[in-house]
Amino acid sequence: MTEDEKNQQNKNDIARREFVGLSVAAGLAATAGPASAKALEVVETNVDIKTPDGICDAAFIHPKSGSHAGVLIWPDAFGLRPSMRDMAKRLAADGYSVLVPNPFYRVAKAPFADGAPPAFSFANPADRGKITPLMASVNAPGNPEKDAIAFIGFLDEQKQVNKKKKIGTQGYCMGGPLVVRTAAALPDRIGAGGSFHGGGLVGNDKNSPHLLAPKIKARMYFGIAANDDKTRPDAKDKLKESFGAAKVPAEIEVYSMSQHGWCVPDMPKNNGVPIYNKEDAERAWAKLLALYKAGLA
Repeated sequence: MTEDEKNQQNKNDIARREFVGLSVAAGLAATAGPASAKALEVVETNVDIKTPDGICDAAFIHPKSGSHAGVLIWPDAFGLRPSMRDMAKRLAADGYSVLVPNPFYRVAKAPFADGAPPAFSFANPADRGKITPLMASVNAPGNPEKDAIAFIGFLDEQKQVNKKKKIGTQGYCMGGPLVVRTAAALPDRIGAGGSFHGGGLVGNDKNSPHLLAPKIKARMYFGIAANDDKTRPDAKDKLKESFGAAKVPAEIEVYSMSQHGWCVPDMPKNNGVPIYNKEDAERAWAKLLALYKAGLA
């Protein structure tokens, strides 16, 4: 090959690489859609909500102007903290008015710095013992329903919430069953519910959350962690059976490459291995936005 031929081949190679780069960039821009180009300015306010059992401290985050569909976020066992606020801000920037309560208000105000991420260790019984009474306080019989009614009532009193639109709710870990209980307690108000690595969705007694399907009118999404599915492989089948029999639109999906807690950025490591999986977390977020788009009209 002559020197001129080599130079021409190099030019062709560069042109091909540039074309591929432009094509990929164009594809990413197309999939991102217009919403990513016009994130709304948001406002964050600390609020107190009266419930039958006391005063719940919470974060209310919404676009700076207008009224929008409301969303209730049920935190995981580490409660109201910056990572949950960040999720709410991201949702608000996409056009939702979001409430993140401290689910453990019966015990103490947030944040719960002692034993929370990243210092918490799942392998340490003492650490696990710290969150057990917190979880018990919100999960006691009747408490989830009382709280849900108070929280949704708060949202409906805010001018930033469009009462003509349904409300969405999402939950992580222990928040998953609380999403189901919220949707069942307020079937005419909740239009969509998303559970991500929810724990205890399927139990063996009459009070199991999955048995509430006949009371629900919302669209539902259940993202299941690989290790949760391995521990309870029949849970996804019982969810499908229960919601299918109730004719409730529900998608149940196992994230085969992710562990319990994969959606939450500040989740502590488990035996030194990171739990947060950014790729699958973004995939789950896209599922959430699609769920709200379809269910909160």
